[in-house]
Amino acid sequence: MTIEASRAEQAFDLNIEKVLEHWTIPFAIRELIANALDEQALTGTADPEICKDDAGRWHVRDAGRGVRYEHLTQNENAEKRRHPQAIGQFGMGLKDALAVFDRRGVGVAIRSPHAVITTGRRPKEGFPDVVTLHALVSPGSDPGQTGTDITLAGVKDADVETARHFFLRYSEEELLETTEFGEVLAPPGQRQPARIYVKGLLVAEEPNFLFSYNITKLSAPLRRALNRERSNVGRSAYSDRVKAILTACRSTAVAGPLAEDLNGFAAGRLHDELAWRDVALHACRVLQTNEKVLFVTPWQMGTDNAQLRYALDDG
Repeated sequence: MTIEASRAEQAFDLNIEKVLEHWTIPFAIRELIANALDEQALTGTADPEICKDDAGRWHVRDAGRGVRYEHLTQNENAEKRRHPQAIGQFGMGLKDALAVFDRRGVGVAIRSPHAVITTGRRPKEGFPDVVTLHALVSPGSDPGQTGTDITLAGVKDADVETARHFFLRYSEEELLETTEFGEVLAPPGQRQPARIYVKGLLVAEEPNFLFSYNITKLSAPLRRALNRERSNVGRSAYSDRVKAILTACRSTAVAGPLAEDLNGFAAGRLHDELAWRDVALHACRVLQTNEKVLFVTPWQMGTDNAQLRYALDDG
């Protein structure tokens, strides 16, 4: 499905036949939102807009420098890799999104001051028997336009909401504490898995974690493990960063729930963070520094212990 064709159109071969067969439309919309958020972070411009027009088409808009056809090549973005808040690193997000939209029958038009870009299938130059996806590039229709406006026709409201939910910014998580390695977020609701974000983008879920986390300072193993799909990243890739975040915390907002969770030790109901001894010990130390607490064993609690009576009397 195409939205419109423009004058002076040139076909830019994306070298794509069929890829990412298992990707759904929300995954593709996620890539557009990630690019818009990155452009905001890199340029310090206004928040991106994700909105629906009167014709029922969804828009992802940013106020940055504007997409050019050169951005459709596969090329690692050094600018994004250096920026502490930028999400992208593979230089393939926009191409992947266009491939998925084409596969799923979603119409897409990208408008910036530099170009109007749609998609279509064309024979490869010099190889008429091979048909690939091309970006159809025309000159920008409004040189005074600010940023990039991507229009999507044929996506459901639920697709957009699912895509938004991949991002910490749109997930209404409660921040408990910020460290140099990342952020600790409030425990999820009942029957909801904890979430692991990397620079604000969801990469994994943890059913038995006490907190959710946003990792902002990546380790080398985590950077290597971040796959093209940016999902289902294994715990071994980020566990060292979660430990670093927790042992850097200094607030009782984090230490209190961790120490309280130790009550489940005897019954075998600990959350997985407490399996890391250095994390449990650090939480106890923080709590003892900030509050009047005494740690005792279940056996000591069940005995007539004079020291416990003195501690209770002392508050």
